Amino acid sequence: MTEADRFGAYDEHEGFGEQEDDGKYEEYGGHERYGGHEEHGEHGDSGNGKKDDPDPPHGTRDGGAPEGPDDPGDGDDHTPGPGRQPPRIPMPRASVEDSGRPLPALDDLRAAMPDPAPLVLEHHVLKSLLGAWALAACSAEETAAVEDHLGTCGSCADEARRLREAVGLLQRPDSLDLDPGLRTRVLAACLDRRPPRIPVPEWARPYDAESARLDALLQDFGDSEWHAPVRLRWFDGAQALSRRTTVAGVIAHLLAVDGIVALALGLDDPLGDTDADAPTPAGRTEAYWRASHFPPTRSVRGPWREQSHGIVRTVSFTGGAGKLAVSYGDFELPLHDAMIDRAFECWVHAEDIADAVDYPYEPPSPRHLHRMIDLAARALPGVLAERRRSGLAAPARTPRRLVPAGEPGRTLRLEIEGSGGGEWLIPLDSPAAVGSGEHEVAHVALDGVEFCRLAAGRVPPEEAAAGQVGDREAIRDVLLAAAALSRM
Repeated sequence: MTEADRFGAYDEHEGFGEQEDDGKYEEYGGHERYGGHEEHGEHGDSGNGKKDDPDPPHGTRDGGAPEGPDDPGDGDDHTPGPGRQPPRIPMPRASVEDSGRPLPALDDLRAAMPDPAPLVLEHHVLKSLLGAWALAACSAEETAAVEDHLGTCGSCADEARRLREAVGLLQRPDSLDLDPGLRTRVLAACLDRRPPRIPVPEWARPYDAESARLDALLQDFGDSEWHAPVRLRWFDGAQALSRRTTVAGVIAHLLAVDGIVALALGLDDPLGDTDADAPTPAGRTEAYWRASHFPPTRSVRGPWREQSHGIVRTVSFTGGAGKLAVSYGDFELPLHDAMIDRAFECWVHAEDIADAVDYPYEPPSPRHLHRMIDLAARALPGVLAERRRSGLAAPARTPRRLVPAGEPGRTLRLEIEGSGGGEWLIPLDSPAAVGSGEHEVAHVALDGVEFCRLAAGRVPPEEAAAGQVGDREAIRDVLLAAAALSRM
């Protein structure tokens, strides 16, 4: 667009402006050039069919009426009259708030509005809306129409009631994690009303509870969780060892080792005809893994859970057989201690699985945890003696003396803090000796869960957060012996 065209565009619409140049006025019309150049139209014609006034009077526009204070200066006269066009942009209307007149009442406005006509829907349409009505997904008009229809149609009213009850079942619970104490409270309430005809022995209840908790953890696992990597760790007395497997491999390990107790009770062996290198937990586990044509999957959960149910059911029927010996290959445990041992292993490996899938897992209940700690504390004197025979124990700073069976000797006080804790006097010189406070040479304080993780080989002995007072070598021997309790 040229300069003349630009100014001409203004003049076409509004007859825009006059410019003063050396006392002269020149119109910027659509066919004129700036500075008095040659015009395209007839001389004196502004291009809009009007003759230009060379010298319009002061205070006037285009030779028209004088400009007044109400003139917006846009080139149009806003007062209609003969030969004048009405304004293209109407003036703003005055607000009713500025007029001083009273505002209409809100009730009057509502009364003036017509009531909406109710929806009139056919029976099949109303019936199709019942599902949306039960979910509260209908509009206000549809809800009113459906509810009016339910008062007259019995079949639709029955269907609406069933749908509304089904909606309550569609809501998922707030949390998929059950309270760890829920099972105990439910069983206690049931037993208060009607005692079981064949109760579970007290020493078998920790295994019953821990296997149930682990099964609840596995309930919602998908394929990715079942194949999540898990590292089994233990301490062989001299160094830390580990073995890589999966979540399904851990359950297969529990199935194979729990089979030792199952065999002692006369139940079927999960290994079948598979020959193990040694009747030890590690040997049975390796044999089971080798016999599998494919890596263990979620299918191992069913046999493991069925076997745990069978063990609990059998020991409940044979409750007096708690002293039955269960062979672990290189050592034996009474049945009641073997059940506590299996509960301990079940909890420890459940924590391994929970860590692998990044899921929280709580320790056992205090009374069950106390039984596990007691089993480990009672096993320490025998492990200390075995380490001494193997040359792994440090020489004592104080001279040892031969302690007859049943007599007091050098003693370490093991104090376990927290829920399920207590105090145990550990004889240091002989498994047959009796711990005595008068012969105490050292004192160790540990948290209950920390001590169990030390006994499971999950915490190195030198990193155990223990309060230590007294003979440092005796304390070190006891911590190493606690770690040596672990196995694959």
